[in-house]
Amino acid sequence: MKKKFDYLKRFALILAFALPFSGVTQEKVLIDRVVAVVGDNAILQSELFEQKRQLETQGVDLGSNPECAVLEDMLFQKLLYNQAMVDSIEVSESHVEQEIERRLRYFIQQIGSRERLEEYYGQSIEELREEFREPIREQEISRRMESVITEGVSVTPSEVRSFFNNLPEDSIPMVESEMRLAKILIEPEVDDDHIDEIRTRLETFRQRILDGENFRTLAIMYSEDPGSARNGGELGFHGRGELHPEFEAEAFSLQPGEVSEIVETRSGYHIIELLERRGEQVNVRHLLLRPQVSPQIEQQTKSKLDSIRGLITSGEMSFAEAAREFSDHRSARSGGVMVNPFTGTTRFKTDELDPNLFYLIDRLDEGEISRPVETMTDDGQPAYKIISVRERIDPHPANLQQDYDFIQQLALEKKKQQAIQEWAKRRLQSTYVTIKEEYQNCDFQVNWIR
Repeated sequence: MKKKFDYLKRFALILAFALPFSGVTQEKVLIDRVVAVVGDNAILQSELFEQKRQLETQGVDLGSNPECAVLEDMLFQKLLYNQAMVDSIEVSESHVEQEIERRLRYFIQQIGSRERLEEYYGQSIEELREEFREPIREQEISRRMESVITEGVSVTPSEVRSFFNNLPEDSIPMVESEMRLAKILIEPEVDDDHIDEIRTRLETFRQRILDGENFRTLAIMYSEDPGSARNGGELGFHGRGELHPEFEAEAFSLQPGEVSEIVETRSGYHIIELLERRGEQVNVRHLLLRPQVSPQIEQQTKSKLDSIRGLITSGEMSFAEAAREFSDHRSARSGGVMVNPFTGTTRFKTDELDPNLFYLIDRLDEGEISRPVETMTDDGQPAYKIISVRERIDPHPANLQQDYDFIQQLALEKKKQQAIQEWAKRRLQSTYVTIKEEYQNCDFQVNWIR
């Protein structure tokens, strides 16, 4: 089944730079001319064609006039970005870096390896990072503007029922094969001697900086934060609440040029230099060292998970009870139930699962538990986990009894779409927009030309 394209769901449903992975060499797009302008931002025909090609490669149904559908999507993004610039909405450099890393990981998983990705594009990973940086920054700023517009939008249970009951019979969506999952995650403890070693190394780096060595050079050479190391450890401007609490408290207490003592956070151990402060924002550089878990501790952690698995399979504890007692993940409070980051629900389609996770659980029946496997925490720390398949759901037409969360999300998206459309109509009264003549007869949702 093809995915239905909805131009107002672009951030949730597609990756702007998703690779086609067709196995053939990517052709260069030769056509390059402006087809539309929104405010100060132009849309090139080459960009329009490339976006259309990527969506079609992903199996997205673009309707009877795909170029018009994709163009309107891009017009909305430019309008959001234009307003974000007026409202001085920004995203931090670290947020952009994290998004670049997330998408690169996705691409590598899809194509198989870093080497194949580089071969496909004819560019190194570092060159791809730089090519993605500004488009991703624009998209993330547009996303934040969209969130500002829709932050107060919600749906009541009666609105959800009304939305579903008013769907024509031939428009009731099919629910694909899905599953509900739960996990128990344990983070291995780091040996105290290793932590002492890390602290000693950081004290040495700090003293070298105080003695006149360049912080930036040391960060490039030794920092274990891949997102900032190549920038000399510089993170860009951040406001309060955007960094680890311990890191943030130290950063805001420094004077420009001052180097902190060692700071411990969930990510590891840091030394920090304040570069500049602008009101309630700081720009710092840091050098990070992450504790490494010994092979002996790793084996002990896996053995502990094996024992927990045995308690569950023998009936001494339920999976939920074991998760609440043993899991180090925040999902422990809900019995280990996993939440889909793409939808915010507890149901996963197979293509929404990390390939490694899919292979781990593909052959498990309902109620079965996987063997312990290595994983990473949300903030990049090594850990081990076991996964339980709580429920497998066969394909079926959506209904309120089984699929309330899914229908609620559809109703909420529709209401958000309406809010964005109303906002766009108001903004277009005072925003310059021009569209090339051959696209002016498109059946747009919004009247873009006044």
